[in-house]
Amino acid sequence: MNYYSNSARVFFGGPVTRTIKLLIIANVAAFVLRALLQLVGSNFLDIHFGLVPLLVTRNFWIWQLATYMFMHHDVWHIFFNMLALYMFGNDLERYWGTSRFLNYYFITGIGAGLCSYFISTRSMTVTMGASGAIYGLLLAYGMLYPNRIVYLNFLFPVKVKWMVIIYGAIAFLSSISGSEDGVSNIAHLGGLVFGYTYIKGKDWFDKYQAFHEQQRREQLKRQFEVYYGDVRRKIEEDKKKGPTIH
Repeated sequence: MNYYSNSARVFFGGPVTRTIKLLIIANVAAFVLRALLQLVGSNFLDIHFGLVPLLVTRNFWIWQLATYMFMHHDVWHIFFNMLALYMFGNDLERYWGTSRFLNYYFITGIGAGLCSYFISTRSMTVTMGASGAIYGLLLAYGMLYPNRIVYLNFLFPVKVKWMVIIYGAIAFLSSISGSEDGVSNIAHLGGLVFGYTYIKGKDWFDKYQAFHEQQRREQLKRQFEVYYGDVRRKIEEDKKKGPTIH
């Protein structure tokens, strides 16, 4: 999956940034450790660090809403998530800076986990994977670079904005139909929703502040007009009374 910019070809997201490298290393390390534990029949990491709604509800293991992002089921699961993180995360971090990128990554990932949790708070099903955050990255990339071309499924060239719409529609329809057992489409949608809210939230807040400031100015203007009107009336009344003799 390589992509083209509007003017030149860029291969696999460009040079890797330090944050993306560390995130990939952390995910791969967790995957390898989980595989080693499974060899001895232990599911310790799944139960304690995957997202198990009942354990969050009953034991208040809220860290699972973040740690589940670093757990992956199999090689293909982690491969495609890390590939997407590499492809789209590098440009986003370079554009936003490390702090904002990490805030966005974890907000979308945790938000996706919350969506998955709230639809089944008493379930013991383990949810794992960074897909919610990855969907958030896809959305952000589509909003920042809508006309860049990616190869969908390594075959079909398509603009990023259309790919985001296609993936979002698939996740939405799959969540309604209940298809794709083992895939948390609600989490995918949650990543998109939280990502959109994060990106547009500043615009909404700025608009609210501008509206509030305009309202405050209108109120001050009305108060001034009332005060000025009272002062003018008092002056006119004093003029009508004529001079005062002491």
